Amino acid sequence: MVRSLGPNPVPVPSSAAELPFEPDPGSLPAPGHADRWPWLLALRRHKPLVLEPWLRAIEVGQLAPESDLLAVLADQLDADAAVRLLRFWWQSPDRTPDLPNLAGRLRDRAVANLLAEVLADRGEGRVDPACQALLLPLLGYQRQARDFLLLQRLALQPGPRQVRQAALEGLILGLSAWPLPALRSTLFTLASDLDPLLAGVAVDGLARLPDPRSPLILLSRSSLEASVAERLQRRLRALPASTLLLLVHGRADGFIPQDFRSLAAELEQRRGAPVRLRALTDPSPPAPEPLGDPLSLIPLFLLPGGHVRHDVPAIATALRRQGPVRVLPFLGAWPFWQRALAAEVAQGAGDGWRPRLLHHPIAGPLAVRYLAHLERVTGATCIQTPGAYGDLAALAGDHRGELIPLSLGSSRLSESLAPLLGEAAAAPLLARTALREGLLQALEVLP
Repeated sequence: MVRSLGPNPVPVPSSAAELPFEPDPGSLPAPGHADRWPWLLALRRHKPLVLEPWLRAIEVGQLAPESDLLAVLADQLDADAAVRLLRFWWQSPDRTPDLPNLAGRLRDRAVANLLAEVLADRGEGRVDPACQALLLPLLGYQRQARDFLLLQRLALQPGPRQVRQAALEGLILGLSAWPLPALRSTLFTLASDLDPLLAGVAVDGLARLPDPRSPLILLSRSSLEASVAERLQRRLRALPASTLLLLVHGRADGFIPQDFRSLAAELEQRRGAPVRLRALTDPSPPAPEPLGDPLSLIPLFLLPGGHVRHDVPAIATALRRQGPVRVLPFLGAWPFWQRALAAEVAQGAGDGWRPRLLHHPIAGPLAVRYLAHLERVTGATCIQTPGAYGDLAALAGDHRGELIPLSLGSSRLSESLAPLLGEAAAAPLLARTALREGLLQALEVLP
């Protein structure tokens, strides 16, 4: 089939059965011509396409880099051709967005290097905000780890809104390439930004990271613009919390004191997901039940004793026969808890003496190392409970006002100390408002 374009008819094949199509930049119909679209379709089908004549025609001005032509060429661009087109665009006085949007989508180190060079202002001329806004998402799309700092800086620092939004878009496009702690911190900061459009995108980015519930819940405790807060709640509703199993020591016959039961009930209300309690002293613990969702096992023990080293792994093994289980370290190993305990100890410290943490007996190299670490972190002296009640009374008399029982919930130790020290001084750690609230917040943000 031959359609007349004027004095020089151009063959435009309508099917593969017609004569071979010979692409020639000089024969491309002008924009708006009726034959341009079928001609470009034929060009798209022509593979492999020799790119050199087309690149040269664009560089010397024979062909305008129209978006329809660029869309056809983009299918067959290699890195060298993409870099060549981008350099042409950068040196051109008319920088339309079509060319970089297509050539810059070829993911290659050479393309990334050129984009970084231009954005770092090492190319010809300065990079105005419009060019930055165009190129920053493409730089993020290239996913080169070294470009994180530039995108982070431009997203965080005051500047034109279009530049900050483009830098954030670049961060979102390259999520998997950036260092996770720095990325999470950056998005967390941006989610509290005064610009609600920027903040909303940052919230969406946080929701796409691994274990997103924790930062989103922490963010929900901040003062956010109304539309951003509503967006955050939508993201949280789409991220249901896993079931928690709180493992405690318990009393005789598996009795669980009220302070643990009230903790679990409030935690369940905050998380909107089941929170179970299990006591090690339960003579007939419930058989592991089938789990539809992952379960998080939280050993609420303060010292690395035999229960942590032996009982917890055995329970986790039994639970894993029914489904996936995530086992967290015992509570006393959590840096948050150690800092909170140090703050509590600091309130009771006096001139010339420091509080003493009274704990039940543990032995072995691990226990020695842990107790030495706890003393360094808290500034308290760790002392072991004596074996007899009379010895405990003597100890309490010698250190009245200095003892803090290292007991999370009500126990025989706290009950034995109550008549010796007074109810308030002998109260378990969950009775201390700051420690209880801190523990609730730490458990609430778990996945």
